[in-house]
Amino acid sequence: MALYEHIYLARQDVSPTQVEEMTAALTAVITEGGGKVTKNEYWGLKSLSYRIKKNRKAHYTLLNLDAPHQAIAEMERQMGINEDILRFLTIRVDELEEGPSAMMQKRDRDDDRGDRPGRPGGDRGGFDRGSRPPRRF
Repeated sequence: MALYEHIYLARQDVSPTQVEEMTAALTAVITEGGGKVTKNEYWGLKSLSYRIKKNRKAHYTLLNLDAPHQAIAEMERQMGINEDILRFLTIRVDELEEGPSAMMQKRDRDDDRGDRPGRPGGDRGGFDRGSRPPRRF
């Protein structure tokens, strides 16, 4: 069987539990087609670069799939019918990535950062204007 990475974007109006239900339905389609989902990551509600069908944000979800082409085609057909799914992309890969994806690693790194102690300047990022000449009126 072939290996695929699949990402889909769901409307911002949909709740995260409904996104999980959509993911479960897509997983069922893949398993019925003789494949399996090896990884399922919900990346959260993120801003879009441009509007898609009047939406400024979308729920992002990644699925790593090990399935035959017919199962992928059926899943994509059902996604095209679903009004809650804005976009999707399926890419065939040579091997699937182990562990968390780059998006999840970024989130973990941002959580560890905190207030970034040891950095001068506080909110201004260390920028100092220095002394200013007196004002002329």
